[in-house]
Amino acid sequence: MKGFLKEFKEFAVKGNMIDLAVGMIIGSAFTGLVKSVVDDLFMPVLSIFTGKLDFNNMFIPLAGQDTKIYATAVEQGAVFGYGKFITEAISFLIMAFVVFLFVKAMNKLRKEEAPAPEPVTTKECPYCKSAINIDATRCPNCTSKLEGFKIDPAELNA
Repeated sequence: MKGFLKEFKEFAVKGNMIDLAVGMIIGSAFTGLVKSVVDDLFMPVLSIFTGKLDFNNMFIPLAGQDTKIYATAVEQGAVFGYGKFITEAISFLIMAFVVFLFVKAMNKLRKEEAPAPEPVTTKECPYCKSAINIDATRCPNCTSKLEGFKIDPAELNA
């Protein structure tokens, strides 16, 4: 049991729990924001083009209700609320689009770091032109002495 608690403490202290909690809070607030965009901005504009059709009040009564208002019909019995589903589907699509734009913007903000140049480990023999170890004093291919012949590794990276 102590090992389990120690492992949980390490997990929580690493920041995973904090990151998850912050993500959930921001996600919840973001959901409310997108719901408001859909319900208060997008759906009224869409209803102009659909003849003032209110998707939230689109349903099929399953208990013989005769009302046209969804909330009243739910109080009277079971309903098949496909209009609410349409609204939620539109909300989901808008949220997915906004998240896509957000991720795309974040990727643009992220600076592309150039990979560090690989360290130079070889040089060219001035006699046989073969690649040899940078610290070699004699070429293993042509056996020429390389004393006094030094190559600056910065020159090789240029």
